[in-house]
Parts: sequence; C-alpha cells; structure tokens
Amino acid sequence: MADRIEIEIVPGDITESACDAIVNAANNHLWMGSGVAGAIKRKGGDEIEKEAIAKGPIQPGKAVATGAGKLAAKYVIHAAGMGQDLRTSEQLIRQSTLSSLVVADNLGLESIAFPAIGTGVGGFKPYECAKIMIDTVMGYPTSTLKIVEFVLFNEKSVVAFEKALSEYSL
Repeated sequence: MADRIEIEIVPGDITESACDAIVNAANNHLWMGSGVAGAIKRKGGDEIEKEAIAKGPIQPGKAVATGAGKLAAKYVIHAAGMGQDLRTSEQLIRQSTLSSLVVADNLGLESIAFPAIGTGVGGFKPYECAKIMIDTVMGYPTSTLKIVEFVLFNEKSVVAFEKALSEYSL
C-alpha cells in the first residue's frame, strides 16, 4: 500500500489541468453534451467523444479512459455518474469516483483531476458530493496515484470541498 494520496482543492477550469488524467462527469452512453463533458469536447476535440462512444455504453458507476486530444492531460477518464435518466445518487458518485481511481491506477498514473461529479445536470448538492468523493479517495489503497485534485469551476463548490476536506482531517 502506498502513502496516503495528497488531495488538493483547485478553483478553475478542469480542461486546463496538467494532471495525468482529468475526469469527465459522464452519462453511461458517454455522449459529451454540456457541462464538464461539453467543455472537455470543445477544448480537447471531437476525437475524445468518438473514442468514448466506441467504448460505451457502460454501466452507471463505471469508468473508461480515452486519449485527451488537445488537452494538457494525457487521458480523459469518463466516469458514468448517471444513466440516461440524468439522475445520480450517493452510490453512483462513490462508485464512479472509485472506478476512476482504479482506471488511473491501472494506467500507472500519478495524478488525476476530478470535477464535482453529479452536481451539474445530476443536481446533487456540492457539500454532499464533496464528502462522498473525498471519503472515497481517502479510503483508496492506491499503488501509483500520488495527487488527486478537485478542480472546481464555481466558488460554491470550492467552499463545499474545502469544508468537507477540513472536516475529514479533524
């Protein structure tokens, strides 16, 4: 078992992250429409979506990796935090986070950047999402991952993740 993963809360645009992989908060058919997925497709290129769709559909809660197109990251890990009903749950957020960590570890990656899975279209509250995702990362027995960034686009999510992280380490 490796040392504990370092968690960083980063305000900003996940498409700008230089982590080895960024996570796309995906639906299980891996279509990239709006939100994080749309931003990744716009900046990284249509080839990301084409490669993702070729690997889908996947079960909600699962994840697959694709190339990252024109992005700084090497990979995009598509985490199906919801199905076609566009609804998420604590279980799906936890499972899609865990699946993303496993995919990153299997690829031998040292760093990964997550958005707040399920808080956009899925409608999950940022603080509840933060508690679930941070708990999942802290409990993960990694072999290669050293850094997990939560790259958050709005101040409400940044505050929620900072609060959840500070409470976790109490």
